Amino acid sequence: MNSESVQGVFPSMATALQPLSRSAKGKARTEKVAAYNPLASVWYGEDADLLERMLTFYPRRRPRKILDTTVNGGRFWRGSKRPVIGMDLNPRHHPSLVADNVTMPFGDGSFDVVVYDPPHIPNQGKDNKKDFGTRFGLVLRSSKENHYTFTHTFPPFVREAYRVLREEGVLFCKITDYVHHHRYQWAHIELINAARNASFMPCDCIVKIRQGPIIDPKWKTAHHSRRQHCYWLVFRKSKKCE
Repeated sequence: MNSESVQGVFPSMATALQPLSRSAKGKARTEKVAAYNPLASVWYGEDADLLERMLTFYPRRRPRKILDTTVNGGRFWRGSKRPVIGMDLNPRHHPSLVADNVTMPFGDGSFDVVVYDPPHIPNQGKDNKKDFGTRFGLVLRSSKENHYTFTHTFPPFVREAYRVLREEGVLFCKITDYVHHHRYQWAHIELINAARNASFMPCDCIVKIRQGPIIDPKWKTAHHSRRQHCYWLVFRKSKKCE
């Protein structure tokens, strides 16, 4: 807080040290309650709106430097005026920086917030009614050696995210569980485990509801429920969440 803002809150030290009257105390409590606006654990709106709420709610101070490590087309930041560096491996998205998020070209403790939205589902079919191929990485492949998942990319990423975050910095991750090779893939648990191993503190989870599940006409018989939600996970570079 700068000197001008301090003076705005406390016009003089003498005034600041005076005891509050009962009416003033009641007003202060009312204003504090009115300002407290926690997030719901289930979100039905757009990711950009949710991310803006998260950026207001979780960081201990207003983020001055934000890194989106998988910016893609930048849809998380539509209408945002926040200072964001968008990084992506694909230059066709015209990111601020073309780079790999497992070897980030930044110094230690460079950012207040890091955002991560990795490719969600490898080796799947296509849903011609939706743009999941572009948005969720349906076109990408994973080998048998990697168990047909992307979880092998989590540990090197979270180690780098931990390094480039400042102390008490926050990592926001969007992740989707899915069914592949007749098995349920617990991607969000794999990510939490990787983050714990990198010394992050897992602090919160928001369920984000989609308008419809990922489907394909060739999937004749389903033995699992259709995935119609994903998760936003919140991690802190700290020993505590509160």
